[in-house]
Amino acid sequence: MRIPVAAHTEQPWRIHEIAPDFRVLDVWAYRAPGSGPDDLATMLAAIRAAESRKPDPLLVRFLFAVRWKLGALFGWDDPEQGLAAKGRVSSLCERLPDDLRQPQSGTPVPGIPFVELYQLHNEHAIELANKTVHGVAHHGWVPTGDGEYELRMAVLIKANGRFGSAYMAAIAPFRYLVVYPAMTRQWERAWRDRAELLDGVDSRS
Repeated sequence: MRIPVAAHTEQPWRIHEIAPDFRVLDVWAYRAPGSGPDDLATMLAAIRAAESRKPDPLLVRFLFAVRWKLGALFGWDDPEQGLAAKGRVSSLCERLPDDLRQPQSGTPVPGIPFVELYQLHNEHAIELANKTVHGVAHHGWVPTGDGEYELRMAVLIKANGRFGSAYMAAIAPFRYLVVYPAMTRQWERAWRDRAELLDGVDSRS
């Protein structure tokens, strides 16, 4: 479910020091019944496993197919618009303090156009950049007050000028009505099915 921006900004996340010039666009919470304080890695691994085995709903796949088609047509996702050495923006990996630099920092995330920033026991961040936006998906593991935990995903952005701002405004209805609800169902189901999804899989990978 969608929750207030303050649910992210009031937490002592390390991402605040890494991306203070980014705007928090959306914050969503995903339930994880029976979870404990050290289960973020398990939750993320279950999500990755679910996404690799089960396709997104047809409408979500259609929306992303249209987005990638438009990106290819207008060059939104060309390397010079991204995080490459000659890209439009510098990676936030360059801002990471020594204690957050990890072997996986800057490596591509399989299946999605993001790269890894860092992962801690209760916090994980990945980033992307294209012609429309420089963005971060931040995952936080937060106690719910009843002895359990939930995953909170915050989307942080720096829009690329008026075009980027207009693009983000145009896709907002699709995010709220289609993409995020489908993501919520898939991610919460992944947690419930984690034993099956992660059978024989190292959740730390």
